[in-house]
Amino acid sequence: MTIVMIGIDLGKNSCSVAALDERGAVVLRRRMRSAGIVSFASKYAPCAVAMEACCGAHYLGRLLLAQGHTVKLMPPEYVRPYVKAQKNDDRDAEAIPEAATRPTMRFVELKSEEQLDIQSHALISGDHDRESSLGNFSLLGVRNRDGADQGRLANMARRPEPALEGIAANSALQLSTSAN
Repeated sequence: MTIVMIGIDLGKNSCSVAALDERGAVVLRRRMRSAGIVSFASKYAPCAVAMEACCGAHYLGRLLLAQGHTVKLMPPEYVRPYVKAQKNDDRDAEAIPEAATRPTMRFVELKSEEQLDIQSHALISGDHDRESSLGNFSLLGVRNRDGADQGRLANMARRPEPALEGIAANSALQLSTSAN
């Protein structure tokens, strides 16, 4: 059994995994905690790993990239048409690698931690009320992207410029590229 692509549907507490062989057939289905994904992927030869793009996917993607896997992130709305029946985590996990194999699929670039911090800063310092912005962070998945707790984000909201000033100054990235 040669696995050429792994599809991961990230959830709050558990993740669903589906692996495809060279024919595109599903050869493995698993449900596991988020913390077990990296050790699970390390058991297999480097292959393509596909996920829906979210802040947690960027963090996990960097870990998998360090193991030699090729990471493919896609917007969730591009994966939705490939879900075969009633939507659930296991079917989403099967649809993700299928969508990633399409030649016309558009992928999202893997963002660094600095890019995500700049993006978070832009959300916090925008025209929105800061308290409601913090409430929306849990919906956006920012809070869980690297194990950061809400206290860290609250500190950033109170004084965002000092918290991110070094990142913006030392980074060659511009806000316009992090928004893509």
